[in-house]
Amino acid sequence: MQGKQITLEEAVWLYQQPLEKLCRKADEIRAHFCSNRFDICTIINGKSGRCSENCRFCAQSIHNHTNAEEYPLLPTEEIVIKAKKNDEQGVLRYSIVTSGKRLSDKEINQMCGAVQQIREKTGIAVCISFGLLNEEQYRKLRAAGVTRVHNNLETSRKNFSNICTTHTFEDKINAIKAAQAAGLSVCSGGIMGLGETPEDRIDMAFTLRELRIKSVPVNMLNPIPGTPFENNKRMTSEDMCRIVAIYRFILPDASIRLAGGRGLLADKGKSCFQSGANAAISGDMLTTAGITVETDMKLLRGLGYEVGYGNE
Repeated sequence: MQGKQITLEEAVWLYQQPLEKLCRKADEIRAHFCSNRFDICTIINGKSGRCSENCRFCAQSIHNHTNAEEYPLLPTEEIVIKAKKNDEQGVLRYSIVTSGKRLSDKEINQMCGAVQQIREKTGIAVCISFGLLNEEQYRKLRAAGVTRVHNNLETSRKNFSNICTTHTFEDKINAIKAAQAAGLSVCSGGIMGLGETPEDRIDMAFTLRELRIKSVPVNMLNPIPGTPFENNKRMTSEDMCRIVAIYRFILPDASIRLAGGRGLLADKGKSCFQSGANAAISGDMLTTAGITVETDMKLLRGLGYEVGYGNE
């Protein structure tokens, strides 16, 4: 609050402190930098399955053996209809997410048309997650009306090769920097429960700070049968509160966004929203059920939050 940044060593020390006090202080930081604004978004699985990448947590990878649905790019009309519904429910951001390493130029052109229609027919902001694109492709999407790119780091640089070997941590960094160079804001975070250490979690947060990321999804692994991580130990509410609290200390003015796996928590993330988190993905996730927008809006009102854009 005095304008200084904590060090890596301080973050490691903080991570070990009593949970209740850590969470209380993190929430004070959240209130100081972000007031009571709560940034809420939804996603649509715009293209599902048959992904060439071998991410060990993912239901959509061809390297894993799951029952995930497979289909090509959804028709523009279907994407626009869902955007309009979310806009009417008071959702701020709507993200089109597609499987695969990256969309082709032809697919990007199709998605540009969908984005243009959404911007013409709604007031909702449009985000995209189309894989490892280049600056030219991002500029085309920005011209169509996209405001934000989502690209998770997933884990720390050190741990990344334990999660995926078909692309690298540097590939992720380069795509994020390309999006920023194209004038787009970036949403990037990771998944907790992949077998990482507390130091890995903290290291990823420091990388996000270096990249000046202001929207940070904190996913909790939902162990899916047929993936290499199907038997991973499930994270607890206390685990997630500790993580979002330490992220608030490292990224004081960011939107710390509870994302995938939140529905596995008994309180649906309420305790995390009192521990430094101030954003969420609402509705269904990519291949798993989520929490309805109506339920989330009721929860947020009860906690004294007001729906509003986070710091950009």
